[in-house]
Amino acid sequence: MIGKIGFDTKEYIKQQTAAILQRIDLIGGKLYLEFGGKLFDDYHAGKVLPGFDINVKTKILLNLKDKAEIIFCIKADDLEKNHMRADFGISYGSDLIRLVSNLRSLGLKCDNAVITQFEDQPAALTYKTKLENTMGMTVYIHRKTKGYPTDVKTIVSEEGYGKNPYIVTTRPLVVVTAPGPNSGKLATCLSQLYHEHVRGTDAGYAKFETFPVWNLPLQHPVNLAYEAATADIGDINMMDFYHKAATGEDAVNYNRDLAVFPVVSSILQNIYGKEIYRSPTEMGVNRVGFAICDDAVVCEAAKQEIIRRYYRALYDIKMGNESAEKALEKIELLMSQLQLSPTDRPVVQPALDRLAACEEPNSTAIALQLRDGTIVTGRNNKIMTASASVVLNAIKKLANIPDDIKLISEGILKPIVEVKVNELHYKSRLVNLKEVLLALSICAVTSDVAQKCCEQLCNLNFTDAHSTCLLREADEKALRRLNIFVTSEPVYNEVERSFD
Repeated sequence: MIGKIGFDTKEYIKQQTAAILQRIDLIGGKLYLEFGGKLFDDYHAGKVLPGFDINVKTKILLNLKDKAEIIFCIKADDLEKNHMRADFGISYGSDLIRLVSNLRSLGLKCDNAVITQFEDQPAALTYKTKLENTMGMTVYIHRKTKGYPTDVKTIVSEEGYGKNPYIVTTRPLVVVTAPGPNSGKLATCLSQLYHEHVRGTDAGYAKFETFPVWNLPLQHPVNLAYEAATADIGDINMMDFYHKAATGEDAVNYNRDLAVFPVVSSILQNIYGKEIYRSPTEMGVNRVGFAICDDAVVCEAAKQEIIRRYYRALYDIKMGNESAEKALEKIELLMSQLQLSPTDRPVVQPALDRLAACEEPNSTAIALQLRDGTIVTGRNNKIMTASASVVLNAIKKLANIPDDIKLISEGILKPIVEVKVNELHYKSRLVNLKEVLLALSICAVTSDVAQKCCEQLCNLNFTDAHSTCLLREADEKALRRLNIFVTSEPVYNEVERSFD
């Protein structure tokens, strides 16, 4: 299935854009659209739906640029605890600023932010000032809503949502999003609906969520991959029994949306005096399932993502994250359900085999699968890390350069090692992947062979790799920047993990 397309992005953009416009027309006023997932770099979707554009949500927004503006939510406690985004290794606060900068560069309107569930956290106040001064945003503070979730009359009153400041918006489509989950997006939407109703404005709510895919079977690998991806927060896919009762149709949703639906429905009825939605599925605007063009391809891709999540949980446990043990149990259950084993990931066994063939102590081996299915391996040596070795071997293979030709001479790498150890006082003498690629780019100035190999780096995007030990941070970051999806055995190797 390597290199095959299972998802039609153009069709998805067409259908999803039309569905959003239809919701706006039905309301006849302002639509608050809660955006779940990631606006940029939605790698989970890209992994389980080959052909999915990881920035497709932004492209849909660009289709609606003249109608849309964006509100960002961030939870005060996430700022206080400096919550990190695992895939990029940056904080939620930093990611929000990154997202605003990127969206503004595309001409999208991002003027407002909300710090939610505020309880006088000092870090939240500092961040508010930072957003106002550096980004020119208007930043609102929302405290926890009085009466939530049981006392609906208090929630929908001056003592509840009325205590929140009204966020001034001017466009018919207001996208409410966040850099991470559980950031208060729904509460912000409902608070705004209350204020809009008080002001006599026609306004409605809908949810833009990619996963789970409501019109795929409950046990479809794509939906199970979503459970694996959210195992740390306990999301469970379920049949939407509200939708079944109202329409007779099967639909898949997840536990948090189903659990909160009675509250949301009651709040909406108290605001508008009538039933707005009959089920969580009716709230959603999700055309993903209609753009899958090869089910077999997406099924296999989803299974591979579940195995990646398995290795991620093992990594988190090794790093001392006790909560990851429950996530691992959940993922192992999903793997058993699909009859998957770790070695069903094509790069795992070749990496283990390469390590077994190594006679030197403290060896690390990595296997990388190219887009055509070819497996390339590499190991650490006296000069470079295994990550650097396998990437050089991979681009040589792609450029049809014989194995015996060296891309970078020791004469170029040796001064790098000497400066690292003698001047910068690093403990490790090994040159990491980033340093090797910088050296290669310098060689490319005078070497046609090095230049040909540099040109092949882009062809490592969306490839897979597996390491026989936990990688050093510098190499892990460099592989991530090359969009290589690397997993690791939960084993320490002092040579690989030495300080750099």
